Amino acid sequence: MKKNKIITTDDILLKLCQSISSVLSTATDSQINYSAMVQKINKTSLKPDIGCFVLFDGGFTGLVVSNFTQQAALEIYQAYMLKMGIPREDLAIHHTSDEVADVLGELMNQTVGDFTSKIRRELQISITQNQPKMLALNKQIILSVDTNLDRPQARRVSFTTEKNNIFYLELAMDKTEFIQLEEFEQHQDIDPDVIIENTKKQNESNLTLVNQTTEQDLLDELGI
Repeated sequence: MKKNKIITTDDILLKLCQSISSVLSTATDSQINYSAMVQKINKTSLKPDIGCFVLFDGGFTGLVVSNFTQQAALEIYQAYMLKMGIPREDLAIHHTSDEVADVLGELMNQTVGDFTSKIRRELQISITQNQPKMLALNKQIILSVDTNLDRPQARRVSFTTEKNNIFYLELAMDKTEFIQLEEFEQHQDIDPDVIIENTKKQNESNLTLVNQTTEQDLLDELGI
C-alpha cells in the first residue's frame, strides 16, 4: 500500500528558513545560516533593535516576524548595497536610518515571496502576503494573528550572518498537516529576469550572425 506523504507545520517552517537563507545569501553575496534547533515559543513579538512582520493568508494563515540586532541589520544592508555597486562612503551607518529599514523590508519581501512561490509549487496551494512592515524599536511589541486559530503554534529560529551576527525568525500559524494523496509534477517558477536576459543574449547572437552573413555576401559579390 502506498504511504501518503505528510507535510507538517515544522516542514513549512523549514521551507521558510530555506527561503530566507537562500535569498539573503544571494542578495548579500555572503553566507547566511540557520540553526538546526527550533525553539517552541508561546507568542511572537517584535524586539529591538529592528524588527519586521509579514502576514500571509490563503491556504493557511500565519505571521512571520524577523528581529535583527543593529549589527546584523547593518551588515546585511551594507553587504547588499555594496553588491549593488554603491560606494561604502555613501552607505548609512546607523540602523535607525530609513534606508536600512527600506532595504531590509525589500529583502524580507523577496524572501516571503520566494516562500509563497515554493508553497504554491510544492504543496499546490496558494497563499498571499502583505507588504512587510519594518520598524526600528527600543521596546518589545507583542504581535498576534488577527484570526481565530484552532491550534496556534509558534516557533523561533536563530540565523547567523557571515560575520557571526545574529537575527531571529518567528513564525506563528495554525497546527496543520498537508497529506499528499497522489504523485504530481512540480513546475519550476519562471523568473522574468532570466527570460529577459536569455532573450537579450539570443537577439545579440542573431544580430551577430546576420552581420557575419551580410559581410560574407558582400565579399562574395566582390569576388574576395
